[in-house]
Parts: sequence; C-alpha cells; structure tokens
Amino acid sequence: MSTSTLSSSEEMLSEAQRILRLNDKGSYTVPTHGLYPFQWNWDSCLTALGQASFDESRAWQEIESLVAHQWEDGMVPHIVFHVFDDGYFPGPAVWGTGRATPTSGITQPPVMGLVIEQLWNRGSQSDALKGRCRQLVNAANRWHAWFYACRDPQDTGLVALLHPWESGRDNSCDWDTALAAVPADHVTPYTRRDTQHVDSSQRPTKFEYDRYIALVELFRACHWDNTKLHDASPFQVVDPGFNAILIHSDQALARLAAAIGEVAISEMAEARASRALQAMDTLWSADKGQYVAFDRIKKRPVDSASIGGLLPVLVLPEGHPNQSQVCQRIGQILDRAPYGVASHDPDDTRFDSKRYWRGPSWLVVNYLLIKGLTQNAQPELAERIRQASLRSIAKSGCAEYYDPYTAEPLGGKTFTWTAAMVIEFLRDVR
Repeated sequence: MSTSTLSSSEEMLSEAQRILRLNDKGSYTVPTHGLYPFQWNWDSCLTALGQASFDESRAWQEIESLVAHQWEDGMVPHIVFHVFDDGYFPGPAVWGTGRATPTSGITQPPVMGLVIEQLWNRGSQSDALKGRCRQLVNAANRWHAWFYACRDPQDTGLVALLHPWESGRDNSCDWDTALAAVPADHVTPYTRRDTQHVDSSQRPTKFEYDRYIALVELFRACHWDNTKLHDASPFQVVDPGFNAILIHSDQALARLAAAIGEVAISEMAEARASRALQAMDTLWSADKGQYVAFDRIKKRPVDSASIGGLLPVLVLPEGHPNQSQVCQRIGQILDRAPYGVASHDPDDTRFDSKRYWRGPSWLVVNYLLIKGLTQNAQPELAERIRQASLRSIAKSGCAEYYDPYTAEPLGGKTFTWTAAMVIEFLRDVR
C-alpha cells in the first residue's frame, strides 16, 4: 500500500495488520524481512500487543516461542535463530552459545511483564489461557531475578548493561565514552549485513560495530558464564531507561501474579520493584533536569541526555519530586519537532536526526512514554505524542524509525513492532 493513502484510522489499521501477518513465521514474527530475519526479544513481546487485537491465542504464542529458549539461569536471549539465514551478522557461529536452537548470549529490555499483564487484562481470561499465563509469569519472574543476580553483583538495586545491544538503543550517545574504552584491536575480520539493506548514514558506525563485536568475542571466550560476565566486561553501564522498564515490568508482574494466585511471585516482584525504584534517584541529574546513565567502570555519571533518561516516567509515583521536570523535558523535546519524541537531546552536538538511536523518533519509545504520562496524569502530553506518532504513519508508513523533523522513513520498512504500535495508538479511538 502506498504510504500516501494512509489517510484514515481504518487504512492505518488495515496496513498494520497486513504487516503483522506479512512478517509472521507461524509461531514467531521477524521484525522485518531482510534486515532482521530472526526473532528479537522485545520486538516479539511488543508485537504480541498488536496480534491480540485480532488473534488472542497467537499473541500468547508469540511470547511463548521466545520463552521456550530461556536459558537455565533465567536469561531470555535477545535473538533466537530459529532458521538459518546468512543475511544477518553476527549469526549463530559468531555467538557460539552452544544452544540446541542457536541464540545470542545477551538480553534486551524486559517488556514481557508489562505486555503479559496487558494481554491478560484485555483478553478472555479463560482457564486455558490462565495456564499459559501462569507459565509466562513464572518465566518472567525467573528472568527478572536473573537480572539482579547477574547484573547487580554489588547489590545496588540497579542492573547494568554489558553490551549496547542489550539496551535496545544500540548506538545511543549515552554509550559513546564507555564504548570507546572497549579494546577492539584484535577483532576477527567481518562483513556487516545491515548496511547492505539500509543506507549506512542511518546505521551505527564501523568504530561502534568493531566494539560491539569485540564484546561478543570477549563474552564467548568466557563461555557465556553469566556469573562471570559482569566483572569481565569493560562495558558496564547502568541505564535509567532500561531499569525503568524492568521496574515497570516487575510492578505489572506483581499485579498479574496476584490476580492469578501466584502470591509468592507477586511478593518477590513487588519487593524488587520497590527497592529498585528507591535506587533510581541515584541517577538523577539536576543539571539536565532528567535521569542519566552511570558508568560503573569509570564510577561516574554519563554526561548525556537521551530518551533513556525520560523513560523513568513509567515508574515515578504520583507526587515524586522529579516527576514535573521529566514531563517538562518530554514536552520541550516534542516542541522541537512534529513527528514524535526525538531519541536524543536536539541541543547535543552529537544529535543526528537520521542515525538510528542518535536522534530519530521510535514509536515503541513513544508508546512507553505515553503509558508513563497517562499514569502521571498528563493526558494532554500523552495525546500529543500519540498524534505525532500517527502523523508519522500517515505520511511515511510503518518504518523502523523516523526523522522527528520530517517523518522521513528510516531503517527497515514494513516493520512489525511499528505496526503493532499503530494498533495500540488506535485502540481507544476505533
């Protein structure tokens, strides 16, 4: 369908459902053909929200197909390589995790908890689905416990990323300093595949990619032992956005577990969330008026104001002293452009409106901000973001991400989780 014809909610909805079906592989979806030919963790979970609008059972299956490859220690990997495809690098051989069905050896933002609560609350709540829900609740609880066991060895209450890919915001400016300190002199020669599908000006640089692969090779040399990787990694960054998602998912998990009778899990999830929320304010920057990342190697805050520092709006309780400043920052960034919240501070000299996570707008982040703002009694600002997102779709279709100034479609096209977010944004107006 030509993007110029997406002039009504009905046409947007029809196109979004078409894309979800286009990228459906039976039990899992791929983010988009060519660029991302496997199953990605948070993509799949957010995709399930869209699938539930027309096939409830298939939505649960989407997450079940991911959890089926949860590691014994509780980690849910960020990629599952269900089938062979040499169109993506790094593939299974580079990861070398030794799984029966190959997976990567790192994880991604844990949105599963918040998604399964939405699926349950909106769905039929049948006895059959209750059993499926209980299995996913147990899996999510094991995953969340893994984070604090393996990514917070000093028991600070907050977890660290060991690879930029874990953040979901791969080449964010937040990682620049920490990533530059990663040794990459002896990386095995490789050929990228992403720049064969997308203009290189919209993707991470070679400097960044060398260090991404250097970290993978280091972790592979450690045999993917998650009891050792944290201390072995030269990249240890505590991201407020990632931690906010984990806290929010634990809060959702606590409510859902209580609703289905899993009282012990509910209590564990609530305890984790409460403790982490108290620790979150150690990441507050009064100078920037938002939260910022913390570099555990250098033992100092990261001087970078990205969308990650605004995602704590997901978990800030009513009346929290930083709540109004975070909401104000979101509004200020949205004021700068009509097509969604930019992923980085437009006043930063590193801002790039077209390069991956260094400036473009992403509908999945807009969705999370809308959830947080709605919880924080900011319906007008939430509605502004929703409308900005839909304007991007109307103008440019379901792209991976967008120039926040022009809505130019960037990255992959016919993108699955973008389509799912369109369905979410249209839910209350259909």
